[in-house]
This record gives sequence, C-alpha cells and structure tokens, in this order.
Amino acid sequence: MIIVLKPRTSKENVARMEAMIQKKGMQPHTVMGEEMTIIGCIGDTTRIDSKLFEVDPCVDKVMHVQEPYKLANRAFHPEDSVVNVSGVLVGGEHLAMIAGPCSVESEEQVIEIAKAVKASGANLLRGGAFKPRTSPYAFQGMGMDGLEILCAAREETGLPIVSELLALEHLEVFDDKVDLIQIGARNMQNFDLLKHLGQTKKPILLKRGLNATYEEWIMAAEYIMAAGNENVILCERGVRTFESYTRNTLDLQAIPVIKTLTHLPIIIDPSHAGGKWWLVEPMAKAAVAAGADGLMVEVHNDPSCALCDGAQSLKPEKYDMLLQTIGTIAPVVGKKLR
Repeated sequence: MIIVLKPRTSKENVARMEAMIQKKGMQPHTVMGEEMTIIGCIGDTTRIDSKLFEVDPCVDKVMHVQEPYKLANRAFHPEDSVVNVSGVLVGGEHLAMIAGPCSVESEEQVIEIAKAVKASGANLLRGGAFKPRTSPYAFQGMGMDGLEILCAAREETGLPIVSELLALEHLEVFDDKVDLIQIGARNMQNFDLLKHLGQTKKPILLKRGLNATYEEWIMAAEYIMAAGNENVILCERGVRTFESYTRNTLDLQAIPVIKTLTHLPIIIDPSHAGGKWWLVEPMAKAAVAAGADGLMVEVHNDPSCALCDGAQSLKPEKYDMLLQTIGTIAPVVGKKLR
C-alpha cells in the first residue's frame, strides 16, 4: 500500500503518518520528492482498511501495489535512484563505464589495463579475483591475492573497483576492500547471501540469472533492500535461449522494462551476452541508446593469452574507439559520459 501525501505536507505531519502506520503493525518507507511525499507501507496490508488513511486531511490518495516487490517498485519511489560508488554516480543522467579484465592475472596486467581504460573514459575498474567456472578444471581466479592486486590498481589509478563475491565467508573482506560488490548470475537467487548483503551499505551490482524472469530478478534485489541496503544496481548480461551461436541472448528490452517497473539503475554487460568481441560494440551502442545507465565491458591487453574469456574481451585501443562513439550517443539520450 502506498500513501501519497498532499503537496507541502509538513515534516510533523509526515512523522505523524509514519507513527500511524507503525501502530498498525507495518513499517513506513518514506520518499520525499520535489513535488510530493510518498509513504510505502511494508508488511501485511490485507487487514488494513485504507479508508483509515484516506480520511486524513494530509492524504491525497491511497494506492494498492499488486506486485510482490515493494522497495524496488517505482510506485514507491517515482524518481530514478542514483547510487554513489565511492564518488562515481550511477543512474539518472550519469553513465557508469566499468571496464577491465575478466580475471586478475598479475599486478602488471591489471594496472596496465586500468591506466588504459581510465584514459579512455572508464570510471570504474572491474576484475575477477574469484571466478565461478562451469568446469572445475578451469582457472578459478587468484583469490585474495587477486583482490590485493585490484586494490593496488585502485591506489595507482584512483578508479573504484568492482569484483564478484562468491561466498558468504568473504563478505567481510569485500565490504572492506571492494567499492562495488558484484553478485553473479549463478548467485542471483542465493537468498541467504542476499540477506547478508542487505546488512552492508556497500553498493551491490546484481546480475540477472541465466533463466531469470524480470520479477525473479527484481525480487532478488528486494531481498537485499528489505534487509537494509537500498544501494542496488541491476545488470543485464544476457539470458539463455535456444540460440547456440552466441554465448547468451542480450535482452535489451530489459532496459525499458526495468525502468518502468523499478527505480533502480540498470547497466548492460555486452561482453558476457554475446561471448564474441566483435558483438560488444554494436550491443554497447544499442544499450546506451535504449537508456542504459552504464556498460560493463571486458578489456584485456592480450586477449589471445587471457586465462578467462579472451574471446569476448576488447583490446584497449578498441575500447577507446568504443567510448568515443558512446560519447556521441550519450547526450542524445540525456546521459553524461564523464
């Protein structure tokens, strides 16, 4: 249930309404916008008579929310959310340009790539220290050593770092060292992990599961938000379909759908979507044109020798050309690249 207050409702009356909601056994979630104040009622609203609130002189109207997600629902929060990742704003008019190697391989490699992508316009550095692989015999990442290398690259370049958390046992370390904690497609519905992520204030990048519906994806974000952390960014990275030529099928419709249903920022990972480096540029351009809040692109200085996903990685010079093109598209859709 959503209570829309009349314009210019005083803070005292807002507090009074919040107290009324709590008295009815629900938790208020208040959003104060420029033109209106909205209070979302979290809890069992089925036994509450909405007329109890409608008769209040401060209330404009009461609306019932049919969707199972509440905190992520745009009805609860009409304005776009902007997430602050260590000074880099994601959402609204701000574009997040996340770039770096799929896997951390050496300090020299990561710092070289970090300097190159920053010079091109990237504002966040990605790198996998822990890698979830289909095969147990494939490279699994450098672990904690890889995380320290990412920290060294941040120290060298000033770029905030993005890395994937696999296990709950590493959450405390990630909370301390990583600027944007990534939850991969395979962990999207690891509900115990999501609940614990809600207890940190670090921004979370939540990738869509391989076969997840929009509602399942949003409900995964709701788990994090309901536990106390509303700094969630969604990431579309392609879904599994009958098509086998590409690694996955990039769902660009997810951009307008997510922006209609929720207020959360959404970025696109064109590297994992297609699995081929030459698909990255056209899909990245299409994503920004469709209104995405950012791109997550894999960049490697020697893709043919990469320990992981070299086939979908751009060389630094290709990434530089891509961002030059993105720079011309962004203003057309009301976005800022830098």
